[in-house]
Amino acid sequence: MQNRLFYFLLLVLLAGVIFLALWIKPGYFGEAGLQPPKTSYQAFNQRQGVEKPCSNEHPEWRAAQVIEGIEIAESPLCEPDNPYAIAAFVKGVNQISMPTLMQTHLSEDALIKSDDLDGDGDPDIIRIKLEVMELNGATPDGEFLFTTYDIAPGIQPGLWVFAPKSRGMSVKHYRTRQANTLLRAPSPVIRVEQGDKVYITLENTHYFPHTIHFHGVDHPWKTAAGGDNDGVPVTGEAPVFPGQSRTYELHPRQPGTMFYHCHVQTDKHLQMGLNGMFVVEENRPNNWLQTFNIGAGQVRHSSVAVKQHYDQEYDLHYQAIDKRLAETIQLANDPRLIAKSMNRRYNMTEASENYFLLNGHSFPYTLRDALIVARPDENIKLRIVNAQRSLLALHIHGHKAMITDLDGVALSKQNRYMRDVYDLAPAQRVDLHLQTRNDGLHSYGAGIWLFHDHVETGITSDGMSPGGNIAVLAYRSLLDEQGMPKVRLEALGEMFDKSYSARQKPVWGIGDFAQLLGDPGLLAPEYLRLIGFGLLLGVALAMLIILTTRLKR
Repeated sequence: MQNRLFYFLLLVLLAGVIFLALWIKPGYFGEAGLQPPKTSYQAFNQRQGVEKPCSNEHPEWRAAQVIEGIEIAESPLCEPDNPYAIAAFVKGVNQISMPTLMQTHLSEDALIKSDDLDGDGDPDIIRIKLEVMELNGATPDGEFLFTTYDIAPGIQPGLWVFAPKSRGMSVKHYRTRQANTLLRAPSPVIRVEQGDKVYITLENTHYFPHTIHFHGVDHPWKTAAGGDNDGVPVTGEAPVFPGQSRTYELHPRQPGTMFYHCHVQTDKHLQMGLNGMFVVEENRPNNWLQTFNIGAGQVRHSSVAVKQHYDQEYDLHYQAIDKRLAETIQLANDPRLIAKSMNRRYNMTEASENYFLLNGHSFPYTLRDALIVARPDENIKLRIVNAQRSLLALHIHGHKAMITDLDGVALSKQNRYMRDVYDLAPAQRVDLHLQTRNDGLHSYGAGIWLFHDHVETGITSDGMSPGGNIAVLAYRSLLDEQGMPKVRLEALGEMFDKSYSARQKPVWGIGDFAQLLGDPGLLAPEYLRLIGFGLLLGVALAMLIILTTRLKR
């Protein structure tokens, strides 16, 4: 009797253990057992819940306004760029008042403009100072995410960016450690004028060596003093080590949309975010340029030449992030460990692209600051750079645009052509002339039109869709008072829930579809199969033990 009870209890125990094991780890036979990406809020950020689609933090920044005598165009976006910073970018910090400077985080030597060398009413000597900043990395005391930057709700991959030299706190909100508006992806667009004498100083505030290579920009191989000027350590001088600085000299003779990036361990540093668009504008009288474009793609103070032909101008910077590379700066706070992991253990030939960004954000955050806002019968200039490793196939719904420039070289009028998909290899640039004339060719009419990468991985965030670089060309009449597209609010709200990015919610978990296409219940077929399999396996093991025990007797 005691033997029978023992065998029965053993049988029940084995069945229970097997059942629990299968319940905890069902991925072998049922669901995929997907885990949230390590860069999601579960790993580093304790801020929970659903965000408002628009924080509406600075509604006063949206209006057209004049600051320091500089006309700044309207930006109806949810998160418009800081107009005080734009005024400083146009005039230089040496020519604005202290109250305006105090509305920015710029240092007093971040951008100096002087000397009208050709006598046409605008400065021709431009001195720029850049730093290297880290976002979502580990602090020296080991506490994660000293300066946080979300690319989408709750997603915070490690990033490096070039940034204008700043002063004060690196964070906007101390309690959340959210980065201030100057410190964000992508690295800023830099605009100079054809013929300017440009001096760009890299003050390396980072723990790794870096350089700047001006890809496609006219510049001599050596500076006037004989220093390295191409930013390539292999063929020039040593890289700029931590705590050091180097000044690059440019005197660009040709206009166009160019590129700049770090050339130290380029396969890693470029992908970590150390790259940006570099624009050389045509020389015109009284051509005060917005030297930096940080944040939203809209250029709120365009050049004289652009204004002659276009009603609006946008910079579109596409980039992608490998989360394995990004997390190397989150798993250690010793630069030696990071260097070993990044340069000797990480294998770029096995890399993947997990997060796809437009102007530093992934969908749905692209709806806040990466919209193209149009009106009927406008001419809009788009400058586009592909900073990804993969091909970009940009498709704009409802419109076909004319390609006017490729890789910073203007096409002759007879060689310009119209498409609705624009393919760019890595580091390539294209300029588009987008017309909103409703003729069935240039435009199909007013609407909220998607534009996105048609390489379908580009519209995902670590495999979750919709995500990635999805954005919207929205007609002004179809924006609400906060600058958000008038779409189905219940669906949009789901996208701003951090648990969506963390894969904790069904894709269709609202309304009538919640029961039909939501998460399965406990008695769903896959669970019944698991229960049955566990019981059968438990019985089989118990019988095997009983048989083995009796044989030993």
